[in-house]
Amino acid sequence: MKKARIYGALAVILLLVFSIAGCSANGKDGAGGKVVISGKNFTEQEILVYLMAGVVEAKTDLEVETKPWLGGTMVASKALDAGDIDIYAEYTGTALTVQLEQEVITDPDEAYDTVSKMYKETKDITWLKPFGFNNTYTLTLRKADAEKFGVETFSDLVKHAPDLVMASEPEFLERDDGYKGIQKLYGIEFKDVKAMDAGLMYSALKDGKADVCPAYATDGRIIAFDLKVLKDDKHFFPPYYAAPIIRNDTLAKHPELADALNSLAGKLDDSVMQQLNAKVDLDKKTSKDVASEWLKAQGLI
Repeated sequence: MKKARIYGALAVILLLVFSIAGCSANGKDGAGGKVVISGKNFTEQEILVYLMAGVVEAKTDLEVETKPWLGGTMVASKALDAGDIDIYAEYTGTALTVQLEQEVITDPDEAYDTVSKMYKETKDITWLKPFGFNNTYTLTLRKADAEKFGVETFSDLVKHAPDLVMASEPEFLERDDGYKGIQKLYGIEFKDVKAMDAGLMYSALKDGKADVCPAYATDGRIIAFDLKVLKDDKHFFPPYYAAPIIRNDTLAKHPELADALNSLAGKLDDSVMQQLNAKVDLDKKTSKDVASEWLKAQGLI
């Protein structure tokens, strides 16, 4: 009986040891640890979430929790500042004009260097290397209408705008680097402006329920819906190069994250990102599958 009790006690101790070891391997404070990768509420950001998660999972021992479609810019930014998430992809132009409230910088390298320095000094956040694409805003309309009106630039559109309806996602309408800024610089006024989800605004344009909509340069629907991209002839929009941004305390705790995420640097140009977006928005594949397929094709996982 005494031996049985000893063996029983040893079994309990071993179970506790293995339990603690298991927690250490997978828990937030363990040897591997856990990071939360999030993104804003549109397709491209969801793809980027899974691209970043894929390389982190493949190249580190960290557990990754993904939180795509978190919300708009301010929601994602506040979540990172508060430590609710560790990483998300931001755009240089958005960071410069919306987050930091700085004047537009048109040189891509200068814009990146500025936001990188200011985020590190004022927000305790590090900008890693850019993915390679510039998802700048633009204005689009149907090619047939562009040819009919002889419209090539934003300035050309101004005289036709009073007869046209613009469909736009709500955030673009409220941002100083969006519709408000365009109105101020170009003096443009549409007959009506309709706020709607980004997916719906493209459908509205395609179906003739709207005439103009803002678009991201990397959106696959530009080609698929035969839209004309207008030239920002007064250079209103800054460069919008996307890059992973990460809390400094997370990076200090898990420095291996830098090498993992920087393996994506320069791999995604405008055309590649447009194709990936189209696979989700038009071919109806999941962002997770699209990201995984591309990472495998590139030999990154």
